[in-house]
Amino acid sequence: MNGATPLSEALSISDKAAANFAKAGVETLAHAWFYLPRRYENRAQITPISGFSDGATVQTVAQVVNAEVIARRKRMLVVTLRDEAGALCRLRFFRFYPNQLRQFSEGRRGIFYGKAVASDYGYELHHPEIQWLAEGEQPVLPEGYTPIYPTIKGISQKQWRNLIDKALTLAEQCLPRKDALSEQGLPDLLSALTALHQPDVTMTLADLSDPRHPAHKRLITEELCAHRLSVLHARAQLRSKVAAKLPADDRLQNTLLEQLPFKMTSAQQRVSAEIAADLARDVPMMRLVQGDVGSGKTLVALLACLQCVTAGYQAVLMAPTELLAEQHATNLTRLLGDLPISVGLLVSKTPAAEKKARLAAIANGELQIIVGTHALFQQQVSYHALGLLVIDEQHRFGVHQRLALQQKSHEQHAAHQLVLTATPIPRTLAMSQYGELDVSVIDALPTGRKPITTAVISNTKRSDVIARVGAVCREGQQAYWVCPLIEESEVIECENAEATAAQLQAELPDIRVALLHGRMNSQQRQEVMADFVAGNVQLLVATTVIEVGVDVGNATLMIIENAERFGLAQLHQLRGRVGRSDLASFCLLMYQAPLGEIAKRRLNIMRESNDGFVIAEEDLNIRGAGELLGVRQTGDALFRIADLERDQDLLPSVHRLCDSWQQTQHPIINELLNRWLSGREQYLRA
Repeated sequence: MNGATPLSEALSISDKAAANFAKAGVETLAHAWFYLPRRYENRAQITPISGFSDGATVQTVAQVVNAEVIARRKRMLVVTLRDEAGALCRLRFFRFYPNQLRQFSEGRRGIFYGKAVASDYGYELHHPEIQWLAEGEQPVLPEGYTPIYPTIKGISQKQWRNLIDKALTLAEQCLPRKDALSEQGLPDLLSALTALHQPDVTMTLADLSDPRHPAHKRLITEELCAHRLSVLHARAQLRSKVAAKLPADDRLQNTLLEQLPFKMTSAQQRVSAEIAADLARDVPMMRLVQGDVGSGKTLVALLACLQCVTAGYQAVLMAPTELLAEQHATNLTRLLGDLPISVGLLVSKTPAAEKKARLAAIANGELQIIVGTHALFQQQVSYHALGLLVIDEQHRFGVHQRLALQQKSHEQHAAHQLVLTATPIPRTLAMSQYGELDVSVIDALPTGRKPITTAVISNTKRSDVIARVGAVCREGQQAYWVCPLIEESEVIECENAEATAAQLQAELPDIRVALLHGRMNSQQRQEVMADFVAGNVQLLVATTVIEVGVDVGNATLMIIENAERFGLAQLHQLRGRVGRSDLASFCLLMYQAPLGEIAKRRLNIMRESNDGFVIAEEDLNIRGAGELLGVRQTGDALFRIADLERDQDLLPSVHRLCDSWQQTQHPIINELLNRWLSGREQYLRA
């Protein structure tokens, strides 16, 4: 028996109880051990009814005088209690089961815990927690604080405490009292768990909430070590595979660069050289390229694809949305010009006959660069010789999707993998979660680009904003108007965009307005974008489908309506659709008052900074690591106990420990991986 043992196997619990605990994410012994209390309560004292005060949390011993169901507007169960001094109070249940009335037989004694509420009838306890006492039984009070666990419907605090107490009893049998972490001066794991689940009288509330208390520090360090070890394990596995050598051949690349109307930045040249060196080796490349919006990641990726194709292999570029995939396919074809390279698009909405022909061309190697969405790793897709995976906007994919695409590579060779992101990964996250990747940063924008000026403006000034849009378009430039994000319904969001486009066209009759949203078919979207790129459309009204990939240098004004509904990363991406030439560009963030604190903080950050790394750090603080990395899409939170931002000072020592364990193949490695990451290892290898 160990931490990975299922609860139903380790403990005598019913299938129904096991299913309830599973809904709360507790399925194994280790899950129970690490399911920490949300807070603690002092249940070591008894308060007589005469000592109650309004709003105070109290615990009293009393007996039932009577119980009755009162029929008012809604039926309620009301119970009268008397304590040993003869003082009375009432229990009130606004929701109850019919057979609950039977519990409150006259004279029955119990311990009642809840919040005292002053009423016209004296003090009441609403829905208290009850521990019944047998006749003549004296109450036994806990020493120290009582843990209160986060819970879901169907599981009481008593059930949580019983489950975790049983799990801790089994922990005594399978957790060592001494290990490599206790040798570092930390408590052993069982002592740390016991201290937090069953705190004794020596611990204070301050101790129990302090992440640097030895008990907390042991668990945090252990979890960080488990994740670091999984990263090292992933790196070792990747490095043990053999990839096809894709030697550098500059002929096609030089032809491409010569026909471009601009020169690569030194940052692009540096990153391209790093990628070229990786591809030429027989060790699978795993490189993360971070580059702010508009820094030129697409060109760097295309040069890598050319190196792959020149060596006789296929390259795949996977994008998170159909619009972005279409834009990539269009841009790559435009950049390649007359070069003899075939580019194909594969998305789920590709017409059946067209898809059949395209799948055949992929399988026989006729298509050399394949651009698409998640359709690229569907079962019917078979690659002739897949050499390179380029994954754009990696945080938008669930990690299992990246894993599925990697499994499409050639039987004898692992594919090289290039991961692109315009949402910079903060240093803390990169250290902990992307340790298996080599990281390159395109840290310069093309020459001549000007910072985008951002303003925050109330939507009460909407008419002024519309006038500004009209003026910009009449000067020969173009603008975007992004409609509010309505998470509950894509249909409503698109209807809203249609209404906005109609209103703007009515108010700006001399401006050519077009509409773009995700429910349009591929041909409609491509036609609208082609018109916008050609300048035939001056104002593009859109939903967030334009968040990434759209590149029109003449567009200099971005309006984001109800900007308070968007996250920081999304606002930064949307803003990045302008400022893509040497023209001065502007972004207006319109908001609906009143603003909440988090929304106010987001908009202020956007107004103050154009730096994607600064914005990503703030996004980490606001949203948390899981959303930023995309791991929430797998159903797994990134960390249960550790917090990367709070605990980053522990990372250097964690890395030193793990690196030394890895070198000596210390037995604690398997213990930690089984305890913390059992069943999730494949995600970390994606």
